[in-house]
Amino acid sequence: MNAIIITIGDEILLGQILDTNSQYIARRLTEIGVEVTEEISIPDKRDEIYETIDYAMQKADIILVTGGLGPTKDDVTKKVLAEYFGSCLVFHPQVMEWLEELLRNRNLPMNENNKSQAYLPDNCRILRNYKGTASGMWFERGWKSLISLPGVPFEMEHLMDTYVIPDLKVRYPHLQLEYRMLKVYDVPESQLAQHLESWEDALGDGLGLAYLPAPGWVRLRITAKGEAVQHLETAYEALKKVLTGMRYTEGEDALEKQIGSALRKQGGTIATAESCTGGEIARLITSVPGSSDYFKGAVVSYANEVKIGVLGVDEKDIEREGAVSETVVLQMVQGVKRLMNTDYAVSTSGVAGPDGGTPEKPVGTIWIGVATPEKVFARKFVFSFTRERNIAKAAAKALELVMSEIEL
Repeated sequence: MNAIIITIGDEILLGQILDTNSQYIARRLTEIGVEVTEEISIPDKRDEIYETIDYAMQKADIILVTGGLGPTKDDVTKKVLAEYFGSCLVFHPQVMEWLEELLRNRNLPMNENNKSQAYLPDNCRILRNYKGTASGMWFERGWKSLISLPGVPFEMEHLMDTYVIPDLKVRYPHLQLEYRMLKVYDVPESQLAQHLESWEDALGDGLGLAYLPAPGWVRLRITAKGEAVQHLETAYEALKKVLTGMRYTEGEDALEKQIGSALRKQGGTIATAESCTGGEIARLITSVPGSSDYFKGAVVSYANEVKIGVLGVDEKDIEREGAVSETVVLQMVQGVKRLMNTDYAVSTSGVAGPDGGTPEKPVGTIWIGVATPEKVFARKFVFSFTRERNIAKAAAKALELVMSEIEL
């Protein structure tokens, strides 16, 4: 089965919002064995919507449309869909009851625009939206399905998870695709590919490996289609053996989640003192639900006076060696560990760029300090010349160093 994703909205084409809907829909469809062949963004214009829908219906088995379902005049998607599928908009009392209940629970008044959302095509299956006022619509023509969803991401995700994915599995029971994920840290993509070359060449029919790189790590996805699904687990275990000696996490788990699990088992706590990473390490740690069990806090000591006044870094050491130095990063990590009274701490100080580098300390030079119940140490790294990549790589490496100590 193949699919085309259509996103409708001038705001996407103007660059005012990021199209995260296509990414989410594509990932969820891939999980059940649907191949996404195209992603198309178009404005809120009747002719373009009609022509794009017609094109997609000729090319794909499944069409996912997001956007253009709001209560304002510029939202014309449902009118075009009704026209395309030979229908008309009719009042649905059940939908009006849903809208009244939703607005009542939010202490919001019902207005004429809201009431207009109870008018929907008479030949579609209506998908109740518990998160917003725009209902989803499911049209069928032969074996093909066109599903129209609201453009608000959390509403779209709710309808995808509640209706679309479960019902596609029922409607198209022959779909069969499974995959396993691994995230390998601190190994360049080219080096990792060379290391896995023999293993990858030996994969059987229906099995494939994809490399999905990001700053600081590479995600590996093993995909199995059809009868090869029965061999997926064996290939997955073999891959883990080939990666012996490298740091990796399994599935969708991130290193910050592993750190949280390990600290929770120990009853341990952690804090961060960040300069060049600007709180990115703290953000990653606190992105894990329940991180308040072990994360006490952070000091973003971007300015030297904060390093000195809050973390207790010696001003003379900064003057003599600079803020980007082993001496300073060690004092930072000890200072935040003492300040927060934690078992572990991590600190960063570096030249993220694009400016500020010197021949001795070029852009990408990062010092990372780690404190444990038994010791304190620092490591120097030189990453890249791009600010965003330096911050991401430094944060990933900091978490890796912390996890290595927690596992000892």
